[in-house]
Amino acid sequence: MTTRLPTTLPHKVTRLLIANRGEIARRVIRTARHMGIQTVAVYSDADRHALHVREADTAVALGGTLSADSYLRIDKLLAAAKATGADAVHPGYGFLSENAEFAQAVIDAGLTWVGPPPGAIRALGSKSAAKVLAVQHGVPCLPGYFGVDQSDATFTAQAEQLGLPLMVKAVAGGGGRGMRLVTDMAQLLPALHSARSEALAGFGNGDLLMERALLRPRHIEVQIMADQHGHCIHLGERDCSVQRRHQKIIEESPSPAVDAALRALLGQAAIALAQSAGYVGAGTVEFLLDEAQADKPFYLMEMNTRLQVEHPVTEMLTGLDLVEWQLRIARGETLPLAQADVCLQGHAIEVRLCAEDEHFTPQTGTVKAFAAPEGLRLDHALHVGAVVTPHYDSMLGKLIAHAPTRSEAIDRLCAGLNQTTLLGLPTNRAFLAACLQHPVFRSGEALIPFLAEQADAVRERLQVQADARSVAVLAVLFAHQAPAYAMPSPFMRPVRMGLGNEVLALNLQELGQGQVRVQMGDTTHHARIHRSADLLHITLNGRHWQARAVACTGAVQRWHVQLQGPECVELWLTDQSLSPPNTGASTQAAQSLRAPFNGKLIALHVREGQRVQQGEAVLVIESMKLEHILCAPRDALVHSLSASVGQQVGPGQVLVQWKDAA
Repeated sequence: MTTRLPTTLPHKVTRLLIANRGEIARRVIRTARHMGIQTVAVYSDADRHALHVREADTAVALGGTLSADSYLRIDKLLAAAKATGADAVHPGYGFLSENAEFAQAVIDAGLTWVGPPPGAIRALGSKSAAKVLAVQHGVPCLPGYFGVDQSDATFTAQAEQLGLPLMVKAVAGGGGRGMRLVTDMAQLLPALHSARSEALAGFGNGDLLMERALLRPRHIEVQIMADQHGHCIHLGERDCSVQRRHQKIIEESPSPAVDAALRALLGQAAIALAQSAGYVGAGTVEFLLDEAQADKPFYLMEMNTRLQVEHPVTEMLTGLDLVEWQLRIARGETLPLAQADVCLQGHAIEVRLCAEDEHFTPQTGTVKAFAAPEGLRLDHALHVGAVVTPHYDSMLGKLIAHAPTRSEAIDRLCAGLNQTTLLGLPTNRAFLAACLQHPVFRSGEALIPFLAEQADAVRERLQVQADARSVAVLAVLFAHQAPAYAMPSPFMRPVRMGLGNEVLALNLQELGQGQVRVQMGDTTHHARIHRSADLLHITLNGRHWQARAVACTGAVQRWHVQLQGPECVELWLTDQSLSPPNTGASTQAAQSLRAPFNGKLIALHVREGQRVQQGEAVLVIESMKLEHILCAPRDALVHSLSASVGQQVGPGQVLVQWKDAA
C-alpha cells in the first residue's frame, strides 16, 4: 500500500502527455488516473498494439520504428501535446528524459515539465560537469579527466598521469552504455573508440571522461526529492551492485553495507549536489562505495536527473508514490514530509526481467504465454502477442518483493520468479532466481564484480538435471494433447530432442490412464500426466511438476518449456527425431557463424578467403542500444559472407560460412 498525499485542486496538470513507452508509460498512467489527470500516450509503428496505447485516455501515433524517428523527435512530441490539449509532459526515463533542450522546448510551449529545470539538467546531466560542480561543493570524487579536449592524445597523456586501472565513460546518458574498463595502456585507444561509438549511437553525444577505477566497489545510489520552494530530502539508498555490461539487474534497499550513520552522510552529499544546481523533482545521485577501506569512503559517479527504473524499491520501503510526488511538485506544491518524517520499513528487492539468455545476449520474439505471480508487484507492459523488437531496451518488466527482513524478501522474490509464466522468447527469469540464491548474494556480499566472478557458478545452477529433461520432453510431446487414457500402446516410441549442443534420446510408451513409461539409456522411469487448462501436471519418480510448452517459429523451430516444481527450470528444445545425428548445433557452429538475435550489422572485420583464429573479432551487431562483437568459434578460413554492413539480420541467419584452414 502507498501513502497518498492530501488532495489539492489541480493546477496546470489536467491532461498529461507521457513521452515514453512500455512499463514506465503504464506506471505513470496508473498514478495519473488515481489523481484524476487524463493521459495522452504516444507510440511508434512498432508499438501500435502496446498496452500503454490501450490504457491511456488518448493515443497519438508518432510514426517510424526507430527511436530517432519517434520517441526522440521533440517536434512530434510537442505536436502531439498541442493536438490533444495536453498541458503537461512526463518524460519517464530513457529517451529524452535527461535532455535539457526537450525540457526547455516543453516549457517554451507553455506546458508544465514534470522534471528538473533545464539548467539543472545541463549542470548535472553531464557526468563531467556534475563532477566539476561536486568538487566545488565538497562532494567526494575519484581523480580523473573531465575536460573538453576529447583528442586521443590528451586522453593518453591524462591516463599516464592518473595511472591504472581507469574507467572510460560517456559524459551523457546512462544504462552502462559507453563504459569501458582499462587495465592496460594497450586497451586505452580501443576503449576510447568503442565507448565513443556506442555513446554517439545511444545518446547523440560521443564525449567521454576518464577516472581512476575501483575494482571491487559497491554501487550505492540515493533517491532525492526537491520542490520549487528550496526544500530537498532523501529517501534512503539503493544497492545496485549486481550488474552485467555495467547495467543493473538487481536492486535492493536498504543496502547490506550501509548503516544509519553512513546513510546520513550519503544523503547529505546527494542533497548538497542537487541543491548546488537548483534541482527540482525526483533525482538519483549515484556513488561508488569502497568497503575495502575501514572508513568506507564513497565517491560520486553521476546524477540521474529523472525517475529511476528501480524507483519501486524506494516506494515499497517508504510507502510513497514517487510519480505522484513528481506531479505534485510540478504543480508547485511543497514536499509533504521533512527529512525526520521519512520512515524506511523492512526490505525491498527488485529484479529486472529482460529479453536475454543466460549469457546476457539480447533476444527478440513474440510472447506466447504470460501470467504474473500473485502477491508481488510486477511493473510491465507484457501481454500474449506482444512483440519484443530489437529497436528498444531489452527490459520487459520489474518484479519487486517487500518483506520484514532481507532473507524473507529474497525468498518471496524467488517464489515469484518461479510462479511467473513468460514463454515465447528467452528471458533471464531463471538466471535471476539463481542469482538471488547464490550464497554470495544471500550473505549480502555481492559487489560490482559479482557477475564477472560468479556468472559461471550461477549458470551451473541452471543446468537441467535428468528428471527435468525428461519432464521437458514430455511437456513438448503432450503440449496439445495429454496421453491416451483408454488406448495403451504396445510399442515404444523413439524420441530425439535437441537441447543446446546435446541430443536427448529416449523411448516412450503410453500405458493408458495418463501413464507413460520413459526409457533413457539403461534406466526406465514411470510418469503420470494430466492436463488442467493450459497446464500439464507431470509426476516423474515421485516428483511433481507443472509444465508449459509453446512452439516458436524462426530459422529453426523450437519449443520453449517452463517447469515449475522442485526448481525453476526453463529450456529450449528442438525436435531431432527426423534429423541425422550430425546436424546438431555444434556441427552448425563449426560450419557457419549465425546471428544470435535480431539486430543491425554495423561492422564486418573479415573478407572472403581470410584466415581467422578462434576468438578473433569477426563482426559487430547493434541490438537493443548495445554493440555486440561476434568472434570466430574456431581456427578457419572465411569461405563466404552472407550479409553486408547496414543489413538487418535475424536469429539463426547465416552470416559467415567457414571452411577448414589448410
